Amino acid sequence: MKLAISLLLLGIAFAAQAADKERAPTRNQFYGAIAYHAPTNNAGWATDRKSSREARLEALKQCGHESCVVVATVTRGCAALARGPKQTFVQKGTTQQEAQTKALGKCGKGCEIAAWVCTK
Repeated sequence: MKLAISLLLLGIAFAAQAADKERAPTRNQFYGAIAYHAPTNNAGWATDRKSSREARLEALKQCGHESCVVVATVTRGCAALARGPKQTFVQKGTTQQEAQTKALGKCGKGCEIAAWVCTK
């Protein structure tokens, strides 16, 4: 009986450990985010954070306005926010240059990069 209980507890421990590994972030996976507030043109960003939540919260903090919203999140890549007189666009890419080029291409004439972020 004691052996059966021990084996059962051991099995539960292994199952819990396996579940924790599935929930744990991939080794060396980092998160980034961009937050933006259109009426004031405030932008904030965070890079190489340990969780998506941490990246989003830091981007909102850096944005500096209570009505900022997260407009992009990224892992293992880059994102860029282009703003123009009437609109904003966020695009992702594998490099900073690719993300910025895509964002400016979507935004059009008179646009500029307001923020960009890349993660490891």
